[in-house]
Amino acid sequence: MAGGINKLTDTAVKAKREPGYYGDGGGLWLQVSRLGGKSWVFRFTRNGRTREMGLGAFISVSLKRARDKAADCRRILDEGGDPIEVRKAERRALELERARSKTFRECAELLLNKKAGKLKNPKHKAQWRSTLETYAYPLLGDKPVSSITADDVRQVLEPIWKTKHETARRVRSRIKNVFDHAKGVHLFQGDNPAAWTGGLEHQLDEVKADRRNQPALPHPQVGEFMAELRKRDGMAAKALEFAILCASRSGEVRGATWDEIDLKARLWVIPAHRMKSRKPERGPHRVPLSDAAVKLLEGLQRVKGSPYVFPAAKGGMLSDMSLSAVTRRMHADRLKAGKAGWVDRSSGDPVVPHGFRSTFRDWCAERGYDRDMAEIALAHVVGNAVERAYLRTDMMQRRANLMQDWANYCANLAKPSNVVAISEAVGQ
Repeated sequence: MAGGINKLTDTAVKAKREPGYYGDGGGLWLQVSRLGGKSWVFRFTRNGRTREMGLGAFISVSLKRARDKAADCRRILDEGGDPIEVRKAERRALELERARSKTFRECAELLLNKKAGKLKNPKHKAQWRSTLETYAYPLLGDKPVSSITADDVRQVLEPIWKTKHETARRVRSRIKNVFDHAKGVHLFQGDNPAAWTGGLEHQLDEVKADRRNQPALPHPQVGEFMAELRKRDGMAAKALEFAILCASRSGEVRGATWDEIDLKARLWVIPAHRMKSRKPERGPHRVPLSDAAVKLLEGLQRVKGSPYVFPAAKGGMLSDMSLSAVTRRMHADRLKAGKAGWVDRSSGDPVVPHGFRSTFRDWCAERGYDRDMAEIALAHVVGNAVERAYLRTDMMQRRANLMQDWANYCANLAKPSNVVAISEAVGQ
């Protein structure tokens, strides 16, 4: 057997120039390519199939090292294994070990880069990054993802779980997404430490959602409120007025861009991706504009370089607190003047911008307007899945009349009668 191996010498190997294979014995071969390159190959037969396995280039693997590698391959064969499959498994294990050293921050950045092309709303992109930077990175950022446990995630969430529950809920969801993505690209194995069911649900107290209605102004007072609102300068006041006239959400108004507005058609078309929980298949939400809404828009001065209808001072989007600040100041000014503040009739709390959607809805109900039409005006889902499959209209013309009636009502300072006129209640 000794004469069957170690046939080559270092001098002979260096001297080989002709392309071909030169055997050293025991399955080890020196391969010389047509271009003069030299490499080591191990040939073996397993299950009736002859295979070749590269052992490295001669320039980096010496004859002695090549023989050692060939000996390892023969040992694997003697034990019933496949040298090629064993090496693949070793490489996978090495790659996984390297991957396991990836930090949470590195994995999060990979996900953020992927989401950058999917999240069309700049605000959503900023929220994703800011919540991770503010709450997750300080404790998890520099830890290898493989070492992070559910207890680590709990420590991130616990300080804000009750005081800022909605924020905490979003942070947990985003941390979970980071681990889901890391697992999908083979940077993490095992159960997701941010999973709620069967995981964090046993470590964090249940927090009941606050189901209280948003403080809303009784609709008989809306005319007086609008009169005072229109005396105020500032883009936030204009945005609030427009939101009330259109019965729209604050975020939809603050994010409105001029390319969504068609003044000639008296129409505002809000893309589906900017609507709360609106699925793409439902399409955009069309808002008919009343005379007052059109007049308000025509009176606005466009800010160069800004796409927003109601931009902030530097051209960006108004903050989510800007409209709320207007209602708070108006309430405070009423109290200073010795008048009753702008408050919700039931709770006694000062009104908030979102509450005016309830004001509009109450007015629709008391004036006898069609329920589905009012719900569509608020961009709510109408009916069950079967009903929605058959209800293809968004009642655009009727809603145009509805929004004009609402705008007229908002401009009326006289105390409305409790009696509904027949002409208003019939045919609406």
